[in-house]
Amino acid sequence: MLFGLIAGWVIGSQQAGARPPVAAPPAAQQAPAAGGGATTRAAVLDETQVQALKTVADKEPANAAPRIQLGNLYFDAERYDDAIKWYGEALKLSPKDVSVSTDLGVSYYYSNQPDKALAQFDDSLKLDPKHAKTLLNVGIVKAFGKQDLDGAGAAWKQVIALAPDSPEGQAAKRALDSLTSAHAAVGAPTPKP
Repeated sequence: MLFGLIAGWVIGSQQAGARPPVAAPPAAQQAPAAGGGATTRAAVLDETQVQALKTVADKEPANAAPRIQLGNLYFDAERYDDAIKWYGEALKLSPKDVSVSTDLGVSYYYSNQPDKALAQFDDSLKLDPKHAKTLLNVGIVKAFGKQDLDGAGAAWKQVIALAPDSPEGQAAKRALDSLTSAHAAVGAPTPKP
């Protein structure tokens, strides 16, 4: 049930987030879901758009924007290794962009690299310790990638404290409620407050 709530938020926020016309940082609108269990539809990769953006990236080596857009396109197409490459390049050009840093972390998670994802989220939180989307992602990776339910609960509580009425705050509340209900149902101890 917890997975279903988070997966629903992931899919909805990916499609409804504040995207620029071409593409936006997926993690800025999306939290990772449990790798392997989700049934999402990958976007069809628009090769014409990819080529156009690669041309711009080649002509403008100091411009992070086409690299971010390429990362977004590859992420949406579930080609996470390619997304990692482009987000990494964008982050070199724009090292203080918390959204790109978080997108890179989400891509690591989807590439079955939860430790790298968490390390990247640590970098994101150094840039903005109150970045709700990063904190939500930390909770999800801890819950599903590391099976650290106490750590996940702590991250989600931070999101709720920082932005209770935001989509991230609401998703964190549902995740925490589901986690508590699941533990109560099986008689397991609930995560510590």
